Amino acid sequence: MLLYNSAGSGNCYKVRLLAAQLGLPLELQELDVVDRSNRAEVLGDLNPARRVPTLVLDDGRPLAESNAILWYLGDGSEYVPVAPYERAQVLQWQFFEQYQLEPSIAVVRFLLIFSGEAGRHAARIREQTANGYIALDAMERHLAQRTYLVSERYTIADISLYAYTHVAHEGGFDLGPYPALRAWLGRVAAQTGHVTIDA
Repeated sequence: MLLYNSAGSGNCYKVRLLAAQLGLPLELQELDVVDRSNRAEVLGDLNPARRVPTLVLDDGRPLAESNAILWYLGDGSEYVPVAPYERAQVLQWQFFEQYQLEPSIAVVRFLLIFSGEAGRHAARIREQTANGYIALDAMERHLAQRTYLVSERYTIADISLYAYTHVAHEGGFDLGPYPALRAWLGRVAAQTGHVTIDA
């Protein structure tokens, strides 16, 4: 399988992490996370939004959106629950990740370390930093009484939330006040087959 990838992207990292844990080889084609001028040429009709990650299956079929890719690769494995309610809980956390955590923590991190234009976006950074802490607070409350996000076992929900949470400090977020969250990050990092974002 071919993965159109950007090394620093948490969304791309999710796919690489699950593939590593499933023992699935990926061929990587790197795309610049900032300069997107060649996206139309490279991704063409593979991804309507022309974003990474974009996965091309061995039979040539493309699949976009990181969490959709996780479901495709993980379904039928130990990382995806079978029970309908637990599957819905995984989706619940993945929607939370894309609607609350990613637009705040990932955006602040991107603006600060990738964009080269942090000064122009000071107001947006302040706003999204506040929203990021709201997301972290929600995760801390949930994890204070749980080992993992869903069903007391490691699932693709954990992969989805881990990707940007574990690099939140790169966006200036202080994880010190979040002991349950930090313990969860350690448990995820200790999973068999774990690879780092820069691997």
